[in-house]
Amino acid sequence: MKIIAMDSSGLVASVALLEDETLLAEYSVNYRKTHSQTLLPMLDEISKMTELDPKTVDAIAVAEGPGSFTGLRIGSATAKGLGLALGVPIIEVPTLAGMAFNLPYACGLVCPVMDARRQQVYNGIYRFEDGKMETIVDQRPIAAEDLVRELNNMDPELTRKGVIFLGDGTYVVEPYAAEELHVPYCFAPVNVSRQRASSVGALALQLYREGKYVPAAEHVPVYLRKSQAEQERDRKNAAGS
Repeated sequence: MKIIAMDSSGLVASVALLEDETLLAEYSVNYRKTHSQTLLPMLDEISKMTELDPKTVDAIAVAEGPGSFTGLRIGSATAKGLGLALGVPIIEVPTLAGMAFNLPYACGLVCPVMDARRQQVYNGIYRFEDGKMETIVDQRPIAAEDLVRELNNMDPELTRKGVIFLGDGTYVVEPYAAEELHVPYCFAPVNVSRQRASSVGALALQLYREGKYVPAAEHVPVYLRKSQAEQERDRKNAAGS
């Protein structure tokens, strides 16, 4: 089975091509360019390098959200366009679960965090056993301080092996963890600390085998909350009412 996977939910743009359990190619960029400038050229490059025949692609996997509203829209539109053009389904991978899949053999809890502004993060909490992922807390927006408090109050059996944080929200969580977190914790190394399309693809393969995919025309991104502009508009409307 051949899957094109992509993640543009954060600052990193990443595209990968997987065939069953083999990663054929991965291209990631974390630099000062917009995803609209990078995503399709990256896909074109790995297609050329792997001599990809589009007719052999079985599905498109995409990080569905949460994340950057603009990034999610670009990734969603790209995935949907490819799916419709190739006549293949979309495998929608929750962004935080895809990030957790960077660390499938972690001993403790895996705690991806994405900066959601105003001292909040997008977060989910996961653990692995023999490479199989279990969702302890589903992805949601949460204040960094509340996340630390939640970890402190968890069943000690869940936290006794520690917590590993990853993602661009670690700088938001770090000061609260340093002062208040009472369970062992660490931060993921740089090579697995950000979104990776290969992880999206690896998790997508499992989801596909479980029948968890949608027709390309039905795919929509998951935002989890309103955009900053929408929140500002709501505040102005509330103040004026």
